[in-house]
Amino acid sequence: MLEVRNLTLRYGQSEVLHGIDLTAKVGEVTAVMGMSGVGKTSLIKAIAGRHPFRGGTITLDGVDLGHPTAAQAARAGIAYVPQGREIFPRLSVTENIETAFACLPRSEHRIPDRIYELFPVLAEMRNRRGGDLSGGQQQQLAIARALVTRPRVLLLDEPTEGIQPSIIKDIGRVIAALRAEGEMALILVEQFFEFAVSSADEIFALRGGKVVLHERALTMDRKKLLHEISI
Repeated sequence: MLEVRNLTLRYGQSEVLHGIDLTAKVGEVTAVMGMSGVGKTSLIKAIAGRHPFRGGTITLDGVDLGHPTAAQAARAGIAYVPQGREIFPRLSVTENIETAFACLPRSEHRIPDRIYELFPVLAEMRNRRGGDLSGGQQQQLAIARALVTRPRVLLLDEPTEGIQPSIIKDIGRVIAALRAEGEMALILVEQFFEFAVSSADEIFALRGGKVVLHERALTMDRKKLLHEISI
């Protein structure tokens, strides 16, 4: 389980996260929701080691990660799929996936068959350049690259943004399959309300850099959630 306790984060003199508490359990999807600018991406960047945080703790399976760099977070088992995907346009699909090998021991430098089972389009296009793929295909490639590291925690930042509906359904099926396998915790940052709510087991709503609602998805009042994230 991933646990974030009392996390605070600044950009310059502005504090954007104020004492965030969050848990993400293996075999579950934890959705982080809220309007633009409330601190969702800042939170998962802090977890991923992409942005230093001022105070608080991040623990994974009871181990305090301290203030990890991106490389340290990856080696600890945290994989990050950023908003914008960060695909290398001149590298092939295979080469893009292989860039994730950097945080793995040499003995594990291989692409598991499971990756292509989850994303069959990538098997068909493995020799195509990343820049030639559609936005939806690039999103699938970014997720595949993260999964190669065999993470304990998978962070997904706005995976449906700018994606056609058919690919959104495919990504939803992948998230459901990963949850069912029960080998990782998934944290989903998402503004697409129905996608987030239907995918999630646990929901944290942020406003003004604070958690204003924390509910189990099955027992949550949707109107209350919508109100909290729309203020």
